[in-house]
Amino acid sequence: MDTDLTAAYARCQELHKRHGRTYYLATRLLPAWKRRHVHALYGFTRHADEIVDRTEVLPPAERAARLDEWSTRFVAGLHGEPVDDPLLPAVLHTIAIFDLDPGDFASFLRSMAMDLTVMSYSTYDDLLDYMEGSAAVIGTMMLPILGSSDPAAAREPARQLGFAFQLTNFIRDVAEDLDRGRTYLPDEDLAKFNVTRDELLAAKAQGRSTPKIRELIEYEVTRAQAHYETAAPGITLLAPASQACMRTAFALYGGILDEVAAQDHDVFVRRALVPQRRRMAVAARALLTPTGTPVVVPGPGPASR
Repeated sequence: MDTDLTAAYARCQELHKRHGRTYYLATRLLPAWKRRHVHALYGFTRHADEIVDRTEVLPPAERAARLDEWSTRFVAGLHGEPVDDPLLPAVLHTIAIFDLDPGDFASFLRSMAMDLTVMSYSTYDDLLDYMEGSAAVIGTMMLPILGSSDPAAAREPARQLGFAFQLTNFIRDVAEDLDRGRTYLPDEDLAKFNVTRDELLAAKAQGRSTPKIRELIEYEVTRAQAHYETAAPGITLLAPASQACMRTAFALYGGILDEVAAQDHDVFVRRALVPQRRRMAVAARALLTPTGTPVVVPGPGPASR
């Protein structure tokens, strides 16, 4: 592997380690040769996200131009043109090694561009359209790297796990997203529980939720749990060497929902985090769990939903 490519993979790993603590911990359970490719995908998604969200002092038009310029550079690399970029060589190498679908990457970049102009979503179907690119395609990008005994059967669970992880993040990060002027809780859900955007902002300012906001969040938690339930059978379809990693990610992201429930679904009182001791225990338990053991879906069973 040449120096530039090695440096690009190292840059992706650095981004992953710094910003994706939960997923990075899970990735440590993969065979070493797979880890760098997961880091590359994370680096790609994180860098695009940083263009959109970490340059907030710039007007949306300039951020859109930066995202478009980086996307154009990426597409040029897909067509074999030399790429002068600190991380894209690793991404392009991973795509080539696993013959990943460029359409998934185009869909992801489309959703990132939406974040520059779309501040809320009317319906859950509208949000799913966004998450198709921001989340579901991450599952299908990852699947060839993780490997599967039945890729066709594992594809939809992988997509559903992307939805589950993304919705978990939206629930946890309601306050943070409000700071950016965005609301990923669908308007129809707010109306269902008689919650207004101004009430969300007031709850954020006060550092505590109202009863009806907590009911809204509980509703979103059960929706996320349904995605975990649909995704769960896919874990045992993965290659044996990848199951501990994804079992850990499944449990830790699901654990965020458990933490939200433990604080009475108040996402403003504190940011829900899985304690470090529990994180390490989950990883250790995953390593000791026999291959093919079903995962446990977070929260209440389906009968109570």
